[in-house]
This record gives sequence, C-alpha cells and structure tokens, in this order.
Amino acid sequence: MLNENNVLVKSFRQAKEKIVTDNAPNVRLKLIGKRYGDARTYNLPSVSEVAALVVGDFDESLGERDILVETQSGALQRINELNPAYFGLQYPLLFPYGEDGYREDTLLSKAKNVVAGGRKRVSVREFLAFRVQERCDNHSSMVRMKRLFQQFIVDGYTLVEAARLRFVRMNQKKLRCDMYKGLSDAFLRGENDSRTQGKRIVLPPTFTGGARYMIQNYQDAMAICRWAGYPDLFITFTCNPRWPEIDRFLHPRHLKAEDRPDIVSRVFKVKLDGLINDLRKNKVFGNVKGVVYTIEFQKRGLPHAHILLWLANEDKLPSPVDIDRVISAEIPDIKSDPMYYAAVRDFMMHGPCGNLAKSAPCMVDGKCTKRFPKKWCTTTSIDDDGYPMYRRRNDDRRITKNKIDLDNRFVVPHCRYLLMKYGAHMNVEWCNQSKSIKYLFKYINKGRDRVTAGFYQTVDGDVQQKPVDEIQMYYDCRYVSACEAAWRIFGFEIQYKTPPVERLSFHLPEEQSVVFSDDQPLDSVVRSSSVKDSMFTAWMDANKKYPEARLLTYAEFPQKFVWKKETREWAPRKQAFAIGRVYYVHPGSGESYYIRCLLNHIRGATSHEELRTLNGVTYDTFRDACYALGLLDDDREFIDAFNEGSHFSTAFCLRILFVILLWTESMGRPEHVWQKCWSYMAEDIQYTRRRILQHPDLILSDDQLKRFALEEVERLLQSRGKSLRDYPPMPTVDLDSILSSNDRLIFEELRYDQTAQTEEHSSLFKSLTDEQLQVYETIMQSVDGEVGGVYFVYGYGGSGKTFVWKTLSSAIRSKGDIVLNVASSGIASLLLPGGRTAHSRFAIPISLNEDSTCNIKQGSPLAKLIVRCKLIIWDEAPMLHRFCFEALDRSMRDIMHFHKPNSGSFPYGGKTVVFGGDFRQVLPVIPHGSRQDVVNATINSSYLWSECIVLRLTKNMRLQNMTNPSDSYDLKVFSDWIASIGDGQAGEYNDGHGCITIPEDLLIHTDGDPIAAIVESIFPEYVESGGDISCLCDRAILAPTLAVVEAVNDYMTALNVSEVSRTYLSSDTVSKVESTTDLMAELHTPEFLNSIKLSGVPNHELTLKVGTPVMLLRNIDHSMGLCNGTRLILTRLGDHVLEGRILTGVSAGQKVLIPRLSLTPSDTSLPFKFHRRQYPLMVSYAMTINKSQGQSLSRVGLLLKKPVFTHGQLYVAVSRVTNRSGLKILIVDDHEGTTN
Repeated sequence: MLNENNVLVKSFRQAKEKIVTDNAPNVRLKLIGKRYGDARTYNLPSVSEVAALVVGDFDESLGERDILVETQSGALQRINELNPAYFGLQYPLLFPYGEDGYREDTLLSKAKNVVAGGRKRVSVREFLAFRVQERCDNHSSMVRMKRLFQQFIVDGYTLVEAARLRFVRMNQKKLRCDMYKGLSDAFLRGENDSRTQGKRIVLPPTFTGGARYMIQNYQDAMAICRWAGYPDLFITFTCNPRWPEIDRFLHPRHLKAEDRPDIVSRVFKVKLDGLINDLRKNKVFGNVKGVVYTIEFQKRGLPHAHILLWLANEDKLPSPVDIDRVISAEIPDIKSDPMYYAAVRDFMMHGPCGNLAKSAPCMVDGKCTKRFPKKWCTTTSIDDDGYPMYRRRNDDRRITKNKIDLDNRFVVPHCRYLLMKYGAHMNVEWCNQSKSIKYLFKYINKGRDRVTAGFYQTVDGDVQQKPVDEIQMYYDCRYVSACEAAWRIFGFEIQYKTPPVERLSFHLPEEQSVVFSDDQPLDSVVRSSSVKDSMFTAWMDANKKYPEARLLTYAEFPQKFVWKKETREWAPRKQAFAIGRVYYVHPGSGESYYIRCLLNHIRGATSHEELRTLNGVTYDTFRDACYALGLLDDDREFIDAFNEGSHFSTAFCLRILFVILLWTESMGRPEHVWQKCWSYMAEDIQYTRRRILQHPDLILSDDQLKRFALEEVERLLQSRGKSLRDYPPMPTVDLDSILSSNDRLIFEELRYDQTAQTEEHSSLFKSLTDEQLQVYETIMQSVDGEVGGVYFVYGYGGSGKTFVWKTLSSAIRSKGDIVLNVASSGIASLLLPGGRTAHSRFAIPISLNEDSTCNIKQGSPLAKLIVRCKLIIWDEAPMLHRFCFEALDRSMRDIMHFHKPNSGSFPYGGKTVVFGGDFRQVLPVIPHGSRQDVVNATINSSYLWSECIVLRLTKNMRLQNMTNPSDSYDLKVFSDWIASIGDGQAGEYNDGHGCITIPEDLLIHTDGDPIAAIVESIFPEYVESGGDISCLCDRAILAPTLAVVEAVNDYMTALNVSEVSRTYLSSDTVSKVESTTDLMAELHTPEFLNSIKLSGVPNHELTLKVGTPVMLLRNIDHSMGLCNGTRLILTRLGDHVLEGRILTGVSAGQKVLIPRLSLTPSDTSLPFKFHRRQYPLMVSYAMTINKSQGQSLSRVGLLLKKPVFTHGQLYVAVSRVTNRSGLKILIVDDHEGTTN
C-alpha cells in the first residue's frame, strides 16, 4: 500500500534505483522544505514537490528546512521538525500517502485574520489541534491508532514547545532590551550601533510553564490573598476515565480511555468549567470572592486540578460546626444513602496502606506519605499546625478494598453534593491559610534549590560567571504525558484566576525598558514617539488628568482604571474589576527597590519627584523617603529617636528607653547606638552629682559623664535581672555594687526591707477573713515545715485572692526568705508584689508539647534562685495550657534532685507551689479547638491535679466593705448573677450551649448605628467634648472579636478632635533563617507581608492621635509596669519615638518613651516566619474580652455581634466592673438590629 501511494516511499525508491543503476556513491536525497501552492487544501503532493535527488557535492544554498539523506556521512544530521515531510517520515501509518504535515506558509482564514498587522499564518499548535479532531464526514484512522496516536500527540506537543523555545533562543541575538536613559546616553556619545547596547532577553515569564511563569502566577495568587485574605477551601478534582460521557464515546469504537487522551482532556475541561460555574455562579459554598486553580497531570497521565477558593466573609467556615456542614470524612450509611455510599467507595477511599498493606505505593520507610490511616475523632478540630482533624467516629461502617476492610480513618475528606454530581475523586479541604498556596504552586517548591541556584547566582569577586541558560533549565527533567500534550495542544489554560491580576511595571526616571532589534539605528529608537511612554509614566499622567485617580496607590489603580495597551494610557474602568500587583525587585536592587516600596503607599503621584516628597519635604533619594516613611529597619532610627526624645523628655526616660531596646534585643549594634547617643542619656548626670556632692561648681569630663551614665544603665539593667555583660560588645563598668550574674537574681529577691515587710504583714494579717486565714495557715504550715505540696486557691473575682498573695509574700520576705510571685499574664503579674510573668520568670518555651521542659540549666542563676525560694505563687493559672505547669514540674524535679535526696519523686521537687484562679474565666486559647480540646488543655486535666489540694474562697470582699445595706443587697444580687453565668446556672443549657437572658436595665436599645449607641453610653463626655481624655482611664468597650474592636476604635479615633495625628507604617521582612536564598523574599513581597493581620501583632498601618488610649502588645519593661495589656494615653507623637502616660498599675501617671520594636509572630498558620518592626501598640478605646482579663474598670460596654463562650468570655466581660450601674450590653442581630 505504501509502495503504491506514499510519495516519500516512492522518493526513496528512486534514490535506491539511481544508486544501483548508476553506481553513484555520492548521491543525496533532498526532501524539499519549501512548498508552493495553497497549503490549506488537501491535494496530495507529487514526488517532485516533496523530494529531489542531488548528485555531487553538498550545495551550500540548500534551504534550512530541507532534509538531506546521504549514502555515506560521518556525522548525524538533525531532521528539522518543521519540514513538511517530518510527520510523514516519522509516522507513515498515520500519514499513509506521505501527505504534508505542518507547513509554515499555511495562511489563517480571513475570518480570524481581522486585526491589522496581526498574525497571518497558522501556528504548529493550531495545525495539530485541527488534525486530531474526529469529524463525522471524514474517517480518520489517526485517532484509532491507540499507542501510536498517543506518541503522535506527545511528539506533536513537544514540537510546539520546541518551536517556541527555538524562537526565544534564536532571537536572543536579535532582540535587545535596555533602559531609555542608557540608549540616550549612548546616542549622545555618538554611538549608533544598537548591537553594542543592552542585555540579552532570556526565557520570559510569558512562556507557559517556565520557572518565571510559575513565580509570576504564584505572586498573582498572593496578590489575591492580599486583597481577599487567606483562602478558605482547597479542592482537588481528579479526572475519572470512566465518566459516562467518555464511555459512550469510546465503547462503539472499541477503544480505552488511554487511547484517546484528547477526549479525556476535553471532557475534563467541560467538567472543570462546570465545577467553577457551580462554585462561582451557583454558590455551592456561598458567595465567592476569588478562585485560583492550576492543572497538573498524574504519572499515569490523567489531569487533575488544584483549586483555591476565597469565600465572602459571611460564608466563611470559622468553626468546626461550620466545617462539618460542608465537609465529611466518614462512610455514609449504605441503607439510607446507597448511592452516596457507592460514590465514597469508588472515589474517596485511600489505601489500603499502613500495617494493612505495607507494599502500597504511598508507603515510604514504613509510613504512608498521605498520613493514613488518620486518628479517630469524635468531633472536628484544628491541630497545632492549623490543619483540620475531621470527625471520624469509630462506628461499624466499613468498605472493602482488595479484600481488606477500611473504616472512617481511610476516608478522604469531601463534599457530598460535589461528589454526587461529578462522580470523581473530589477532595475538599478546609484551608490551612497560606500553606495551601505553597502546595498549589509546588513547581516552585519542588526541587527549588536547583532552580534557585540558577536564578540567583551571586558574583564572587572577579570569578567569571557562566551565563544562566533558562531554556536548558526548562528542558531538564521534562516529562510530558499524552493527556498533558492534548491539553496544551487544545490551548486550555494550566493556570486560572479570578479576579484578574494586572501586573504593573515601574522604573526609575528615564529608565523604562525599550525593546529593539540589532539592525535598528539608535537615533530611530530614541526619537520614537512612544519610547518614553510606559505603563508607569501613563499612571502619573492619569493622576494629573483624573482627580479621583489621586486617591489611589499604583497597586489599587486597576480596580478603578483599565490599561489601554494600544493607546498606552489609563482610562476609567466602566465594568469588571482587577487587582493590581507591582512587579517584584530584589532588595539589593538599590533605588528600584525603594521606589517600589513607596509605590505601595504613596497615592496620586504625578512625577518621580513627588514620589519622594513627604509632608512637603522632597528627599534626595527614594531610600531616604522610605526611611522617613518608616519602611526601613536599621539602627539609624534609634539614634534619631534619642535625638528626638532629648528635646522633650528627661535623661532618665532616655536611659530607660535604651534599657528597653537592650532587653528586647531590637538594636543590631547596641554599642554603636551607645557611642552616638550617650550624651543624651548623661544630660542630668552633672546636675545630680553636684547635688549629691554639694559641689555647685563641679565640672565632669566627657569620659566621666559617659562612665556615670553607663553606671545608671547598669543599675537599671540589674533591677531587671540583666547586666551590660549580657550584651557584648557593649562597654561594661566595674562597681562594687554590681554583682556577678550568679548572685544577681537572688540579690534582687532579697533586697526587700525586712522591717517594712514585717509591718506590712502585721497590717494585712489583721484583715484576713476566716476563709482567707484558713488558706494562709495551710500554706504557711507547708512552707515552715518544708514538707512541700501543691495547692489551688479557687475563687471568683473579688474574693480576695490577691490579698492572700500579698499576706503570704510579706510573711516570707519579713524573715529574709524568697517567694517567687508569677502570673499567667503581664497585667495580672502587676498586681503581685515583685510579680513577673510565668514565661519570663521560669523560661517556659513558647511552643510546648507534652514532653517539654523549661530552659533552665543545672547550676544556672535561675536554678540557684529556685533552690533558694521557699514558695512559688502562680496566679491566673487556668489561663495557661497544662503543658506549662508540667514543663516546670519536670525541670524543678531535675534541679532539686541534686540538692535534696528523693525530691525528684515529689511534685515540683518538694517545693510548695500555690496556684490561683477562677475556672469560670477564659481558659487556654486553643486555635480552632473544640470544647473538648480546651478542657483537655486546662490544669485540672494534668497529672499534677491529683496531687493538688483545692482551697476555696467564696465570700465577696466587696460586700464586706459596704456600709449601706441597700447598696450591699444590690451588689450581692449583681454578684450572684455574675457567678451564675460563670457556674453555668444562668439560662437554659443544652449540650454545653446556653441562652442567657440579659436584664432589661443592662441593655442598650437603638435603631441606628450600634457602635455610636454604645460609645454614647460609655463615653458621653468624650462624645460631647470631642476628646476629653479624663474619662478614658477606667472605661472600655469590650467585644469578642478583633474585627468589632477595630471598628469601635476607628469610630472613636474619628471623634478625637486633636490636630496632632500620624499614621505610622511598619517595616516587614521575611526572616533570614527561613531560606538561604532570595526565593522566599520574592514569593512573599513586602506588600503581602504588610497585609498580614495577626492577633498580638500591631497592624502595618497604625493611625494615632495625641490623647488616644493605647494598649501594649508585648512585655517591654516589667519594673515600670509596661506589660502586654498595659494601657497608656499618648501625650506626644514623634517621628521615631512616642511618649505616653501609664494609666494603670504601679507606675500609673508616669511618662515613658515607646520605640518601634521588632516582633516575630508565632502564628503556626503562616508557612514562614517574618519580622514586623512597628510600635507595639493598638488603639484601646475598645479591647477584646480576652485582653480585658485582669483589668478592673468602673464602666464597661459589651458589644455582642455574635454569641460568646458563656462560661468564660461573658463571665469575664461582666465581671470587669464592681457595680451594676457600670455595665451596659448591646446585642446586635444578623441584620445589625439590637435585641435582648
């Protein structure tokens, strides 16, 4: 058949006959690369059109697409894939007549070729997509060739990619890119050869699937995250080759799914489009803000999609109950729902694996890589890493696979509706925030070390760098399956995102990129009318033209304006929506990096000069403008803070500021800051020495002033348990009063005046009630007898626990002994004499597990202090996880074992330890944890609780001090109501949930803005006067969530009429320990880091006014009462330092300086660590209920927009006040209306 009909076979036969008959050894068969005639028609070519015999020497004029077949040749010849005969030679059974394959001169139809100057010829991909179609009027044997058809599909697609890569490689020498300024300079120098200018263009981000393409798409997804928050659902949708649509098509043709990868890919695309439509338009999970998906292909070739879903705020799934509503990980009942049971059996069962099948493909080193089988779970919860642990009850339902019974532990999480509708593997997971994005774009992360080493090589001295061949990098380890080839041939996208992301370019003045060819004269390039027009300069022009444009940053611009590429201008957007993303540049890029930082914050700039102009000051460089805006974090800002603070604060406050910076380790080079700023901290030294020595004419040298100032810093550090020796290379001082580090902690605890302590104890002891006296005597007997023991003093607010702590402390200190007072929170520790937080005193790790110990070494100063102490008092114990108490127990047993025989067998090494607290208050916070998780984390679930003796305080001390019987009765009724809430006796309870009716006199009713109503009720003077700060000291509005708190704070800040207002921006960077390369920094851009909001960390933008109440978000100076939760009133707003007056605690009324500090969130939901340098403050007209624990207020407003934990949060909120008249509650329903 081929002999008679295939023109290529005939050509080879002619060559053979020529060789045989003429005995010509030097014959070449030339397969002609160029054709004549209409390539779109199917007329069969003649032999003379396809091939020609060449006898004699090699002809240099032969075309580049021609193929030469020689009788003798010493070298291999690569056959060009674009030769029309390529497919006929490679696949004679698919092209039995030797007909042409792809021809470069095939014209597009007139219908498609409508754009003037557009492409006029058919591409290789379009040709292949046309040829693999099965048409009703044309019998095609190609699509029935099974494995040969698969090979053709793969070969065809690799030809497409090869052509694209060849174009990029061949044009490296032709296309050049340079900055306009560089071309102008070259032209002015008289140079006119464009080949001497610019850099090579390598594999661009427009090349689908390349490394730059994947990174750009990853950054697009992060831009959506910045706009919409973290994704809510992660869906994996896998193709089912047994779909009815595929079976109906293949069965009559006697083919299998793998024989028609084109059909499989097209059906999957239809199904995928339907799924996206269900998610977006039909709102299966509610209103959708954004969707991103990427397509991957399994090793067996089937396509699957990884989909990220962003839900609207009202449809998110914040709790385990919400998760259970849409996601199931259990086997359904076969009797009540047999079809659902069959779907789970066929598509959603993993394994068998583990001990049941150790040879399963998922098993590596004896463990399942997917972590099956999962654990039994009676309820859904979230683990410590933020991953969901779905409900998997241990029932009797089983599914048999490979003769092995599988239970709920092997069920893959899914949504019933989607599984039943699409009949395929459909894994639906509740998102672990941005970790899911890292997996979605795993091409970036898998093997990234090799890729990163290629992209981010650094120049080492004069070593000659080898050019990075990104095209070759793309070829490396490339694997293409038949389905992927078909998918790409049909032009289906492998990345999808909505809303769309507009990528925004930028450049320094006259440094916009210009693309030009080798043969283009420089004068024509420079004088081109559009050479100066870029997307960035057009943005500046639009800011001049449109007043509304000046309200937007560059990144916000695409939301309201659209880029017209043809006219190179921005125009107001009439429809749709887009998110802007400014292209990333490396921090080492100099001014380009700093201009990018400014673009994310400066609005409406009309020129480069205006971009570096802030508050009327035009800075010389973009870096200086960034520094003025607070976007950089180096020690220079601390030097400026001391300079600024010296104009309005005292030298004592400046020394405390320096100690704070040392203690928080905020300075990179503290010795450098000291050398620059010591004079500010020594301004009062000479006056003080004159007064002490009574020498009014005393003159001290600079060396003396510096030494005395350093001594004062050392004394301040010692009072905080530190020394200058702890901060090398800081200079140190040698004074007789300065103790070694071994004695410092003990000296600190022994410095109490025994006479004063004896007098205080006598006074306190006389006022003890019978209950308190019993508690006191029980504990003192244990201390005096040195028998040890663990006690828990249980009593609600106002029962006198703190009074007992003070009495016990003074009793022990009056004898010259040591008592260690700690509390679970900074605020609670301020109420204790010499109190510290438990974490700081005992070096308890932040991240704990059931085997953790404290960071205390044998023989260390802290270990010696623990050995010397007689009693440990730990207040507010129920707030902390039981692991904290167990870690200290293990450490103390180890420490005491070397000082007291057999002490290791007693709790806390035989020491007397007293815990105190109220289980009615907020218990340990377990992120996304269930009620059972919280209960399991409390101290009474610890093994220590069985050793604990519970002592109770039941009488309300506030009632004892009442003289008016009527007031006493009212307070008793109010106290009993609060106690009934904490005890779970108020309202009707059902399975741990209760509905409590609030008394009418405590409620606020309004038909208007609920925030305005509660503000007017709690702060009437502030509303009337527009900023009277006298009413802010002991009042606050409380709410369960941070979102409501921020809304109230914004409202109250707007009421403040102070003209002094500043917005401070943070400097955010990815931790350098996260990666040894710059890839993490490129993937998580500064503006994405700026968008992160976490509990306990100040926001990127912090707007403050003089007179604003603020709350500290970290412990910075316990001796000054500056703890996490301390409230202050701002009295001065500087450029680099803030001044505030402390409102509460032992230092109430004192003024302090607050610097910017570096904070590293410990939130495990983030897949990386980052640092935020910002003032550690949040506005606190309102605060969360949890933050209010330990605060005592005269007037409280409780704003409830959603239910609270009645046993904890509501109890804490209503118990902040001491009388009924000080409490007001406003309850808002789903429609923002008030209710009772």
